[in-house]
Amino acid sequence: MQDILQREPKTSPDPSQREGSLARSIEQQTAKLPSDVFLWAALGSMAGSLILTIAGAQKKANFIGQWAPSLLILGLYNKMVKLHGSDSV
Repeated sequence: MQDILQREPKTSPDPSQREGSLARSIEQQTAKLPSDVFLWAALGSMAGSLILTIAGAQKKANFIGQWAPSLLILGLYNKMVKLHGSDSV
């Protein structure tokens, strides 16, 4: 695997496609959050959905339960930005 990464051509990003100041400032602020916050929030939405399902509020349970994938993707994005940065070369 390391050999493949070394052979891959390294290109510098086009300066016209760099992140804007708003995206950069949002990433700087969210980078302060630990990545497991998103995991716990996703698990909390699943638990909340289960509780609402048991209580008989099916529509609310579906609404809350659908937050989990979005929270997990946000956590993944947060982790990737921390490790690689949005404009890294």
